[in-house]
This record gives sequence, C-alpha cells and structure tokens, in this order.
Amino acid sequence: MNGFNKNMLGGLIGALVLNVVHSAAKRFDNQAPEVDKVGEEAIKKTVRFAGFKPPKGNALVAATFGTDVASNAMLYTLISYGGQKNLLLKGALLGTVVGLATLTIPEQAGLDATPIKKTDRTKLMTVAWYVIGGLAAGMAMKALGKRRFL
Repeated sequence: MNGFNKNMLGGLIGALVLNVVHSAAKRFDNQAPEVDKVGEEAIKKTVRFAGFKPPKGNALVAATFGTDVASNAMLYTLISYGGQKNLLLKGALLGTVVGLATLTIPEQAGLDATPIKKTDRTKLMTVAWYVIGGLAAGMAMKALGKRRFL
C-alpha cells in the first residue's frame, strides 16, 4: 500500500470515528450536535436545486451518512500533506478549523444551523468531535506509516 492510500485510509478512519462519536453522543446527550440534520437539509436542497426529487427516510439517512463520511475522509486526508511529521498536531488543527467552519458555513449556505448551535455546549461539542476525528486520522496515518504492506 503506497503512502497516498495509507493517508486515504487514515482519513477514512478519522471520518468514521467522527461519525461514531456524533451518533453515540446524540443517544446520551440531548444537547449533542446533530450534524446529520444539517446534512439532510443540505442534501434535500441540493437535489431539489438539481431538479430531482430528494430521498426520504432511510434513503436520506444513508445518502447523508455516505456524503458525510466521504467529505470528511477527504478533508482528513489533508493531514498528511507536507509529510509524516506532526500528524497529531496537524490532525488537531485541521479538526479545529473544520469544526469551526461547521458552525459558520451552514447559515451562509442558507441552512438551519440550530441542530449544531443549540447551546454553547453544543457548539463546543461540534468542534470537539471534529478534533477527535482529526486526531484519530492522524494516529491512523502515523500507525499506517510505520507498517509495511505487500
């Protein structure tokens, strides 16, 4: 497995960790961010804008999950740019930037940001979950970088 693929896999691991944390937190804390609701709204609006009927129910949940994992995996892959040094620091910094962007971009895109900005605690968790995903991606890239694959 070459370095590019290892970094893509690390980004995917970070994105999956992010989604697991989001899903678990929603089950235990009513103030937890609900990024999936913002994503569902974005998919519905985008599909309507393209002239199609948006998905509903489980199809909408699956489309949102797939889009979220793919986009976050691509973002977390950026951690490895510039080499393998300081992957955890780069993961934490990228996670912070993406988390803060997640708090500001939805409203600029005409979406309801209430599910991720309910309270100050919700906002903090929104950013923290992206930092956790960035750290997981950085750790995965670091671990994968030390392994030899056929």
